[in-house]
Amino acid sequence: MSGLSESNTGTSAVRPGFEIEEMALQAWMQEHVPDFSGPLAIEQFKGGQSNPTYKLRTPGRSYVLRRKPPGILLKGAHAVDREAKVLAALGETRFPVPHIYGLCTDDTVIGTWFYVMEMVEGRIFWDAALPGLAAEERAAIYDAMNATLAQLHAFEPAAIGLANFGRSANYFARQLDTWSKQYHADADAGRDADMDRVIEWLERNMPAEDDQVGVVHGDFRVDNIIFHPTEPRVIAVLDWELSTLGHTGADFAYHAMMYHMPPHIVAGLGGSPLPAGIPDESAYLAAYCRRTGKEAIPDYGYYLAFNFFRLAAIFHGIKGRVIRGTAASANAAERARAFPQLTAIAWSLAQKHEG
Repeated sequence: MSGLSESNTGTSAVRPGFEIEEMALQAWMQEHVPDFSGPLAIEQFKGGQSNPTYKLRTPGRSYVLRRKPPGILLKGAHAVDREAKVLAALGETRFPVPHIYGLCTDDTVIGTWFYVMEMVEGRIFWDAALPGLAAEERAAIYDAMNATLAQLHAFEPAAIGLANFGRSANYFARQLDTWSKQYHADADAGRDADMDRVIEWLERNMPAEDDQVGVVHGDFRVDNIIFHPTEPRVIAVLDWELSTLGHTGADFAYHAMMYHMPPHIVAGLGGSPLPAGIPDESAYLAAYCRRTGKEAIPDYGYYLAFNFFRLAAIFHGIKGRVIRGTAASANAAERARAFPQLTAIAWSLAQKHEG
């Protein structure tokens, strides 16, 4: 669902290597999805960098399917079962997520694990600058995003059935270990000097743990959100693959990367004046702090550098899949080329924070 630009919106024919056996899937849906009625037609969304995403059309309704990609996968990656778990839990709270119909962990059905969810119709803004909207509309869209993320971070994990959704301690150490190991393990994608420097800097400057633990989305940005067709209201947050229990301040900093991100990489505002109506980074941070009862987010600069490192590690994985021919998205090669730009930004932010 997520992607670089409007070229990722909509569907196309299922790409070679990502085919699904229609009759097998239809039989599973007849057994597990209430009121399902075929016949079934399958298209593939152009986005979905990590987990291939499909539109399932029937005469009466459409659904969305997310699956693990085919081929050899890195340990712990492409966890569609975790996506389904957090979506189901949040759906019980009336947080804006698509309804989950079912999770399949039987590889014999379509070849990989998958889940099926509601198809939510609305607006996805691929450009964080929100071109074509009036200033007051931009302001309202940004305020809605800010409020939605604050709402997510206010949940007590145990109260919504997510007490065991992740370990709450040593978030940065664990994340750094996970992503640096994946980076080093993918020999096909190679090494990068800035990435190596950033990893060492993050290890050396790791902040002390605090109590900012909650459910974190991990990839919260404007192009992973569906807005109401005519109102500045969030109706669905998508792409929960990276969600876990973690540091809510760092999760906000991931969202705020848009202020430093070049627009051509992914939903960024960096490098040009902000369009009328969009709050600057300090005002946006202040609004989030007011909503969450914080005076400030300590070590915010570290969190920004950390998140650019983590996104770079994800793009490094995409680069490896491009080289191996297993990349899920039609625009994966473009993201692979952006990897060194992300590492350069991460290193620049690290130096700025240290200075």
